[in-house]
Amino acid sequence: MSETIKADIRQHFVASAEVMARTGEMYADQIFEVAVRVAGSLRAGGKVMTCGNGGSASDAEHIATEFVSRYRRERQPLPAMALTGCSATLTAIGNDYGFEQLFARQVTAHGSPGDVLFAISTSGASPNVLAAVRTAKLAGLVTVGFTGARAGGLEESAEVVFAVPSAVTAHIQQCHITIAHAICEAVDEILAGV
Repeated sequence: MSETIKADIRQHFVASAEVMARTGEMYADQIFEVAVRVAGSLRAGGKVMTCGNGGSASDAEHIATEFVSRYRRERQPLPAMALTGCSATLTAIGNDYGFEQLFARQVTAHGSPGDVLFAISTSGASPNVLAAVRTAKLAGLVTVGFTGARAGGLEESAEVVFAVPSAVTAHIQQCHITIAHAICEAVDEILAGV
């Protein structure tokens, strides 16, 4: 039994690496284009907002932190916020307006034309993420979706979509963070004039 489990562990890494490689091939150009748009927004005084549920909420917070703290190079903090972080806000909106409005209401409160929304949903079908994207588009934000092979409604809703070619949630989430790190790296290089 232990040999079977060890083989499964090895296979997890092989499968993950294959999905990573395919994702990089599919989206390298699009990652660069998003980085250019994010850098342009930040230069113009805009900000990045992120949202997602469960593991994607953690990813949203991780991505926002990379901008606010730093990714790799030393630089000034960049304005970014995860719409997942304040329990009082989340519970008030959820209680008063319903879970579907959790992120959309915050986009209305904090979003400005030219800002960027990173909307993360491995299924692409999270109602509150889709509502945030619709609200952001109406308010003139750039909408970037992170999803998996199924893509749900996110693929039709967001302006730019990274649909990881996998149905395995763990592999999708690993790729989402790698895509976000690549965007952060490129934004830093663009802003530094590299």
